[in-house]
Amino acid sequence: MQNEISIFCPATVANVSCGYDVLGFCLDGIGDIMKVTKKEKPGITIEHHDKFNINTNPYQNVAGISAMAMLDSIDYQNGFHIEIHKNIKPGSGIGSSAASATGSVFAINELLGRPFTKTELVNFAIKGEAFASGCEHADNLAPGIFGGFTLVKSLKPLKILELPTPNNLYATILHPQIEVKTSEAKNILPKEFPIKDAISQWANVGSLVHALHTSDYELLSESLQDFIAEPYRLKFIPHFKEIKENAVKAGALGCGISGSGPSVFALSKGIETAEKVCEAMKEVYTKTDIKFETYVSRINLEGIKEISA
Repeated sequence: MQNEISIFCPATVANVSCGYDVLGFCLDGIGDIMKVTKKEKPGITIEHHDKFNINTNPYQNVAGISAMAMLDSIDYQNGFHIEIHKNIKPGSGIGSSAASATGSVFAINELLGRPFTKTELVNFAIKGEAFASGCEHADNLAPGIFGGFTLVKSLKPLKILELPTPNNLYATILHPQIEVKTSEAKNILPKEFPIKDAISQWANVGSLVHALHTSDYELLSESLQDFIAEPYRLKFIPHFKEIKENAVKAGALGCGISGSGPSVFALSKGIETAEKVCEAMKEVYTKTDIKFETYVSRINLEGIKEISA
């Protein structure tokens, strides 16, 4: 059995417009690198290589909290050292904390000979994600572990559904270099919503799932609407309405806030359209002083994976 493992922990998009806290998909080529090594001394130690000043105390770090939740569930006398090269900026809206939480439990599970299922790994990672955001949710965690599109049907008991991905579906990500805290973005939402908005949201989730199963791009486009979170969160993202308008004009199937923001995602049919959408979204911020990054990505069907050291 191996003593160390290096893995790629991909970025993810949560909510996908209509699926607040339940839908998510996995991105390709954007993510963190993590190396986990067995050690004789019990417990978790963490080493970070980044510019984000992330706390390396395992009790104050999502990777450490998730890993300890896993180890507490079994009789394991030794420990692990977790080395993280973080490329996903915290507070970016593309699953920075989720990448750390899922990465640690995935790697340790591999080193232990895979005693846990993918669903059980997500359950451990939820503990770390709750520390980061202030509440338990798995919409970023599930696609990171399973890959592709996922739907979290319930948390207790945890039930995750893997959804199919149309072959030619691509994502465009615009990430303004500002931070939106997940806890703040959740707290701004009202506790009650008009029943007509709830009905529209439920209908869109159902039709989006059907569109993924049937590769119906027109229905997919019609389903990418958010009546619950976007109206309240868009103020956190400078020029969001203009970005969305530009994306759709350039051919995007739809455009919305990735997770809690500030990143914005768009889905497109074909890489050429996705790249045109990217240029259209960039136009908005090139006229401002806001620094930003963009990515064009296929939907990552693998999720977290082992890589060469």
